[in-house]
Amino acid sequence: MCLASFLQKYVELHLLGDGGFGSVFAGYRIKGKLPVSITLSDTNAHNSTKKSTQELAMELVIMLKLASETVPHSAILSLLDWYDLDQELILVMERPMFAEDLLLYLNERGNFIEEREAKVILKQLVEAAVYLQNANIFHRDLKVDNVLINSSSEDKQIYLIDFGLSCFDDGKQHELLCGTPGHIPLDWMVNSTYKAGPTTVWQLGVVLFEMLHMTRFNINTYISNNLTIWHWLSDDCMDFLSKCLISDPEDRPTLEELLCHPWLSEGGHTKSDSNILIQ
Repeated sequence: MCLASFLQKYVELHLLGDGGFGSVFAGYRIKGKLPVSITLSDTNAHNSTKKSTQELAMELVIMLKLASETVPHSAILSLLDWYDLDQELILVMERPMFAEDLLLYLNERGNFIEEREAKVILKQLVEAAVYLQNANIFHRDLKVDNVLINSSSEDKQIYLIDFGLSCFDDGKQHELLCGTPGHIPLDWMVNSTYKAGPTTVWQLGVVLFEMLHMTRFNINTYISNNLTIWHWLSDDCMDFLSKCLISDPEDRPTLEELLCHPWLSEGGHTKSDSNILIQ
């Protein structure tokens, strides 16, 4: 497909943000005025390395797989179109109206939200993570920056975005370090390897910590045993968070077990008397 085909179908508007592999613009599909996001990736902007080419190709393949799923997930935005223009790859995704990234949402609220709201958001993320796991897809960079939230909806609908570092998962150990430096799983720091399930659980714990504690997660603070969970959180919430951030990946709960945790069901209202220091 050529650039002319793209221009006949879509209109590019303002810049939404810059990612590791390109720029994302707001836009709309001319037919029906459907809001879309348009990601432009310059395939010559990565020093023409084999790794960069593979990562761009992998993102496209994964988005195509997700778009072909019989039952889509509400937290996964659909790939509508793609264009390979030799030196540029264009991905056209659906764009939810009134959505902003979770990091900005937190900043606007003093860098933290109430536990009840955090639970609504986290449950959707866990469900999305289970969906991806069942499709053998490992996001690898789950963080507040890569979550959109529609604050105008009563259920605080969220969307997991930026699959630029994602890969297919066969259940084996991963060695290639990907993601945000401050969110590096302890598993990799100790063993130089990590697995998809335990790492995703860890990243969910980091997201929950940042939603509730007015600060970004710091792996060095964790390692020095100085990461404290605030005492005003419910016992169920503190238990959930502590289990996500267990140092040994083999001892962390699975994603399915997280879904069944009392905090994500009807529990989570009993206050604890003191802070918990994560060991």
